Amino acid sequence: MTDWGVDEFAPPDLQAEDSGPAEQDTPAEPTLYFGSVDEFVREYLRNAYRRRIDGKHRVWAARWWEYDEAVIRLEALWRSWEHLRQDPSTGMSVWWRDHADHHMSVLMDPQGPFYAAEAASRENQEVKGGPLPYEAPPPGLFPDVRSSS
Repeated sequence: MTDWGVDEFAPPDLQAEDSGPAEQDTPAEPTLYFGSVDEFVREYLRNAYRRRIDGKHRVWAARWWEYDEAVIRLEALWRSWEHLRQDPSTGMSVWWRDHADHHMSVLMDPQGPFYAAEAASRENQEVKGGPLPYEAPPPGLFPDVRSSS
């Protein structure tokens, strides 16, 4: 009687060892494009989502990282972007429709998370459709999670 998977007629050095079920190839976990929510906001979101920020109809805080709800929503935007960018068909459309437009409307609402930001401050305004106002967070606040694996 022979073991399944062992060819009794093959030379001994080519016979398979009985090592249990064959391991299936598992796809590698996709790597993150951005390493932190700060990098996502700084390099992508603030440049892609250009709006007139006048402090009356839309608000934004250059120091967005000082507002807990904003950080949570921006983290959700980043993570959903990282996931949906893997879908080459409708991923980005879904991200804009279901995530970006929803959260950015809440973030920019005058009664939203940035309501306490100094609207009259030049650092929190953008009148010509340039990138959203941005000030770098303190070093170490948002470490690159790609290097912590």
